[in-house]
Amino acid sequence: MKALIVVDMLNDFVTGSLKCDRAQRIIPHIKALIEGFRKKKLPVIFANDSHFHTDFEMDRWGAHAIEGTEGAQVIPELDPKKDDTIVEKHVYSSFFETPLDSVLRSRKVDTVVLTGLHTHLCVRHTAADAFFRGYKILVPENGVDSFTAEDHESGLAYLKEYYAAQITDAAAILKEL
Repeated sequence: MKALIVVDMLNDFVTGSLKCDRAQRIIPHIKALIEGFRKKKLPVIFANDSHFHTDFEMDRWGAHAIEGTEGAQVIPELDPKKDDTIVEKHVYSSFFETPLDSVLRSRKVDTVVLTGLHTHLCVRHTAADAFFRGYKILVPENGVDSFTAEDHESGLAYLKEYYAAQITDAAAILKEL
């Protein structure tokens, strides 16, 4: 069974303090995937940065996605629903010290579809932990992005080479559901 994981599609990453202009191109594709997964009653999981002001990441990236703030909320275009799962994370990986693995295993998931921001950071580290746990990984090229085209492309290449991720596109994934 497949599960869709939407990584860090938050106000601070799309329009706020760590704005990624390239995020706009992936929103329609992620939205289509969310709708397709919901229609097939497959898991939709939002893995969201949710930081404290004292988190060590603040030294690297500045204040962003602070727990309980507007910046830490999923963008309105992707609006989580009651049957979706929200996993709060404090580091790049959506698995590290979160219940994500338990959530996936309880639903008999063997394949994760990774979408969101950033291909070379949070998506990459989430893919690493998915790989280490034995999940198959699908990444729609048009459902992930980074601050720069170079970071995006290098991220995709790394995912494919080191984590056996299948790089595809949203339409192909929807067709296979």
